[in-house]
Amino acid sequence: MFRTRLISGIVLVIIALAVIITGGNVLLGTMAAISIIGMYELYRVFGIERSIAGFVGYIACFIYYADLLWKFLPDHMILPIVFLIIMLGVYVLTYPKYKADQIMAGFFGLFYVAIMLSFLYQTRMLERGAYLVWLIFLCSWGCDTCAYCVGVLFGKHKMAPVLSPKKSVEGAVGGVVGAMLFTVLYCYIFRGQMDLAQSEVYILAFVSGIGALISMVGDLAASAIKRNYDIKDYGKLIPGHGGILDRFDSVIITAPIVYFLASNLL
Repeated sequence: MFRTRLISGIVLVIIALAVIITGGNVLLGTMAAISIIGMYELYRVFGIERSIAGFVGYIACFIYYADLLWKFLPDHMILPIVFLIIMLGVYVLTYPKYKADQIMAGFFGLFYVAIMLSFLYQTRMLERGAYLVWLIFLCSWGCDTCAYCVGVLFGKHKMAPVLSPKKSVEGAVGGVVGAMLFTVLYCYIFRGQMDLAQSEVYILAFVSGIGALISMVGDLAASAIKRNYDIKDYGKLIPGHGGILDRFDSVIITAPIVYFLASNLL
């Protein structure tokens, strides 16, 4: 199991490097595909993955990413509002086919997966996005790694004893501090290419610290949904890791935080 997890993890990192470094339409298309898969995994939990409600969600995801490319909508808020109205229309016109929680899950899937994950692409498209985009992974996957190591060595106080008994307060602190230290090191390595002032290095470390803290919320929230619906993994797409949502749960919630903080504080 460990070998499978390790190999698939390495392959995942290689693919991520290639796609994110390339950027542009390649990254946009990849994010769109990942979003559709992630929405399918989430919709499957609520039993709407192959229904009209699910189909409407996939179409909305496609339109959202097409708008990121061609910018044909005057305001990004138009799509989620229209999508919600259509979902409510499906709910009413097909009643009692769907339960209220299924319709709400349909809307949640678009916003939580497609829209939030798109900020990885949007961060990459910033002026210094070729370098800033990696902060998303430093404060999600980096935090997760550091939290695990510190938790194993020093963890004594349970952070969420019912939801995730193995996670500790000490591990959480170690994850946040580790993500910040990784970011400082990263910024100093690429300081010339990023044209960073000393103060901006500390700003980005702060951004990673906030992102790392929030990434744990994303991780635990995804776990809570799985516990509520008694499932182990969202999918089996990534051997040893599960589905898209299992691997990107913290990235999804971290990406918009890094985008907005980095674009407004630098």
